Amino acid sequence: MVGILFIGLLLGWMVFGGSETPKEEHDHSEVEGAETIWTCSMHPQIQMKEPGQCPLCGMDLIPLEANESAMDPNAFQMTEDAMKLANIQTMVVGSKDANKKLALNGKVQIDERKLYTQSSHISGRIEKLNVNFTGEKVSRGQTLAMVYSPELVTAQEELLQANRIKESQPELFEAAKQKLSNWKIGATTINKIISNNKPIQQFPITADVSGIITAKKVDLGNYVGQGMPIYEIADLSSLWVLFDVYETDMSWVKVGNKINYTVQSLPGETFEGAVSFIDPLINPQTRVASARVEVKNSENKLKPEMFVSGVVSNNLSTSTSKDIVIPKTAVMWTGERSVVYVKSMTANKVSFKLREVLLGASLGDAYLIKEGLLEDDEIVVRGTFTVDAASQLAGKPSMMNPGSEAMSSSNETETSKKKETKSISVNQKAKDALKPVISEYMSLSDALVNDDLAAAKKAGNKLLKAVEGVNMGLFTGESHTVWMDLSGNLKKGLEHVNHFSSLDDFRKSLGQISDAVINLEITFKPNKGTLYVMHCPMANSNKGGDWLSTSKEVKNPYYGQAMLTCGEVSKELKE
Repeated sequence: MVGILFIGLLLGWMVFGGSETPKEEHDHSEVEGAETIWTCSMHPQIQMKEPGQCPLCGMDLIPLEANESAMDPNAFQMTEDAMKLANIQTMVVGSKDANKKLALNGKVQIDERKLYTQSSHISGRIEKLNVNFTGEKVSRGQTLAMVYSPELVTAQEELLQANRIKESQPELFEAAKQKLSNWKIGATTINKIISNNKPIQQFPITADVSGIITAKKVDLGNYVGQGMPIYEIADLSSLWVLFDVYETDMSWVKVGNKINYTVQSLPGETFEGAVSFIDPLINPQTRVASARVEVKNSENKLKPEMFVSGVVSNNLSTSTSKDIVIPKTAVMWTGERSVVYVKSMTANKVSFKLREVLLGASLGDAYLIKEGLLEDDEIVVRGTFTVDAASQLAGKPSMMNPGSEAMSSSNETETSKKKETKSISVNQKAKDALKPVISEYMSLSDALVNDDLAAAKKAGNKLLKAVEGVNMGLFTGESHTVWMDLSGNLKKGLEHVNHFSSLDDFRKSLGQISDAVINLEITFKPNKGTLYVMHCPMANSNKGGDWLSTSKEVKNPYYGQAMLTCGEVSKELKE
């Protein structure tokens, strides 16, 4: 009996003990399913099943959080500690005035309009020079030289002979006086010759203008002909400052631009002037053109041939809008495209995603951004190449490897276009709730047709409110899911409506908005009349774009007045 009892207990223990084994195995499998993955904060492509050190940098591995798997597959994630170690800095993009500063070099030159060549009005031999060196100041009417002219002596003798017979031959006397007047001999001098009854041997050459002698053309004893230059005189009371403008910078210098400049020989002094003239011809040797600034020189501080350095500023923004300007350190340029890294926060984690941008003008240490960024976007401005290298090692899109995101998105777009939108029956209350959406969309389209940015923003905000005001309870079943998708697309297309700084920015979102409204009309048919789907093959960089219209007349909202009639009716929608 004792043996039978012992055998029974042993069998019971084996049976009940064995029944717990599957439970233990099940619990063990659950633990294995929740196994922690360890990764490197600097090299997230490293993923290991147990803690340790990174085989690339030697840093301690950290646990990979489960919510990281939910992040954008094209985004690269980095911890705050890793950002500090890599010295990565970011900035929030904002709109501001786009100013271009251009440094120019030049020289002070004589005003060509005040440069005069003093010539001799008589021919003869230079008997006396009163001005013997350049740089001497002369006044108008001052005697510069004395000239002996045999021809003039002969003409005087003819005058004296004609004077003796002027009673009988007055015409001859007048002709003799006129001959001397042609040599710029004044009436006073002629009367003096007649009263002295003998010719004057030397005649003066007087200055026609006041100024500084810049060149002496003759010496004592030289023979000069009538009209031959003997001095060059310049008036230095006003001068030109000629700045050299290279042909690559010609677009940045306009007539009327203000230039602040300094003169090397006058340290501590700053001058300001406006560009009054730009040379229409480029020097073929130096490849520069001259930009002229006229300056008063009443104190004679400036002298011709002085070197000057100036800066001209250009405000590229219009009076009604400002532009997005980012530092050059934020941009990586591959030769074909320019990219930046945009920062975002997900579950207390920092992620960076590559974004292509279209660069505008170079503004010294910054770039003007035409496309690709909006206000309040946060971008990397320091450590950009560090982020790009880490993203490339992690297998994410990078500067040299843009990835397949663009390709997949375009394929999805083509697939969605090919997929035919089907009609879904909803009650009249649901249709009435959608009518304001169609109405506000038409107002938005009209504003873009008229190139009215303010009206487009106002209509866009009203359209967004109309979408948000639709009662979701009116849609059930399949219609609920479809309206969720359509309203999501509309909200996404209108989310930056208040930040659009130009019509071009607004029109980039028009395609997504229009496609959603067209699908809304096809699916739920809220409109009782006839609507027309219009198509422009040139919109969206020749990819084509559709919009909805109440009329067959083509009024293109993608281009407005620039190409108002570009497009055609592609589909007619009736209830």
